[in-house]
Amino acid sequence: MTLSVRSPDELIAVIPHLLGFKPEESLVFLPMISELPAARVDLPTTPDDREVVWSSIRDAYGRHAQPGSSLAIVCVTADRETATGIGHEFAARFDSIGIDTRVMLWADDTRWADLGTGDMGLQTEAARERIAAATVLSGRAQPAVNRDSLAESLVGNREPVAALLSETRVAARQNSAKAEDRWALARLQRFHNDGIRLNDGDAARLLVAVESIPTRDRLWLDMNRGNAGSHVALWTDMTKRAPDDVRAAPASLLGFAGWLSGHGALAWCALDQVPKDRPYALANLVSAAVQAGIHPREWEAASRPTERGLDNAADFIARRSAAQAGPAQPAPGL
Repeated sequence: MTLSVRSPDELIAVIPHLLGFKPEESLVFLPMISELPAARVDLPTTPDDREVVWSSIRDAYGRHAQPGSSLAIVCVTADRETATGIGHEFAARFDSIGIDTRVMLWADDTRWADLGTGDMGLQTEAARERIAAATVLSGRAQPAVNRDSLAESLVGNREPVAALLSETRVAARQNSAKAEDRWALARLQRFHNDGIRLNDGDAARLLVAVESIPTRDRLWLDMNRGNAGSHVALWTDMTKRAPDDVRAAPASLLGFAGWLSGHGALAWCALDQVPKDRPYALANLVSAAVQAGIHPREWEAASRPTERGLDNAADFIARRSAAQAGPAQPAPGL
């Protein structure tokens, strides 16, 4: 998402739309050019916490740094004094890897202050409305109140689909695997075209279809940064409606689509919907991609729409993940 931001007030208003929720007690890094990722971490209040955060993001930002790379640092907290120390420390750290901190802000619930110039102002409804309108026009979903609300939004009424699963599996077995595969791909394309929510019967059939790894992978290979928003909409709905025994695939697909569209927080919340007693390889792959700070552009450059391309993408993410230095705690906004 690219927006024209005209003031510190508007820059702060952008943050919930980038993350998918309004952050609290957070340190947020916003790219001033598209090559850099955006990230949010819990506010690191101790030296050890700050070292862990830097270890988790240094390589990701260093890979994308170019001459002229710059970002904004926003400390979201009621404690302005703490924000000042943290902001200046991370500005110096970014400078050491060739990234300039163009803007350094403190923000609480109602105010902002420029930690470089000392300028202050109020967060206005006019700025929030302008940014919200711009994101609606771009097709971006409006943010949740907070991260808990974002997680809760992925839980819906699962009983209607659960009631249909048994008969849906029987019907699928009476069909050929190729026929179910073709139906799933066609149903995906229909959703791309009309965006209409699947009825319970189609939802159950799609959830049963993506239990097949080859079918799931064909739908996964359909994803790109151009249609990621449509995939987010589909797999959000499927995750909300899927009972435990068929939720690993749609939640993992949602996680990948969220990451591909720049919604790191949504990716993590989606992965939390994968049942804990059902380890799932695609979920692990999404987790590795986010933790390694891989930019979606890198994945698209390494991937090709073929079965071998899928293997290459998995290998690429695994190599990037293995190369990540330090304790590498996830930065949920990446």
